[in-house]
Amino acid sequence: MNWLADFFGDAAHWSGPDGIPARLLEHLGYSAAAFLVAALIAVPLGMLIGHTGRGALLVVVAANAARALPTLGLLVLVVLLAGVGTVLPVLVPLIVLAVPPILVNTYEGLRGVDADLRDAAYGMGLRGRQVLFRTLTPVALPLILLGLRLSAIQVVSTATVAAFVGLGGLGRFIIDGLATKAYSSVIGGAVLVAALALAVQFGFLLLGRVVVSPGVRQTR
Repeated sequence: MNWLADFFGDAAHWSGPDGIPARLLEHLGYSAAAFLVAALIAVPLGMLIGHTGRGALLVVVAANAARALPTLGLLVLVVLLAGVGTVLPVLVPLIVLAVPPILVNTYEGLRGVDADLRDAAYGMGLRGRQVLFRTLTPVALPLILLGLRLSAIQVVSTATVAAFVGLGGLGRFIIDGLATKAYSSVIGGAVLVAALALAVQFGFLLLGRVVVSPGVRQTR
């Protein structure tokens, strides 16, 4: 507790380019960029595969890759290929990490919709995209949001690797603290990352309450 008091009670940590607000904005910038790119890739792809049933092998490969991916190793590889000085070495591993949960949950959500409901939609005269967006997607939305939530939490938690390549973010408190043996900074940075991950979790729970139909939510 003394370490936390030392970190958060130090006025120097609340101002300037190395202060908590600046580092938080940097961290959010890396995380948001990676998450948005991953969502733009994985959600449409998952919906396409889930709706057509084609390409399911890709989902299995993505799920297995998510378990085996060495994020730090991929970071080092991108640094070796692209060099430092840009955000690319950070964004690439984060995007690769973020895609599988979204892709898998989007696919599973659509494929898990009751076949009778799908057939009823076609029987009512709906076709193709109408069935996908008016019937399947609203029912699958809880699982899609779950995938987005898991992905966002992983990205926020892992964006600390930006500090390994000289960039900013909350990881700077941890890396710099370890280098200088300033353990209050290490603990303070870890607490900030954990708090941000919890905030993301809470935000998605609230979003689910707003966008998911009450009937679908009760069924789930």
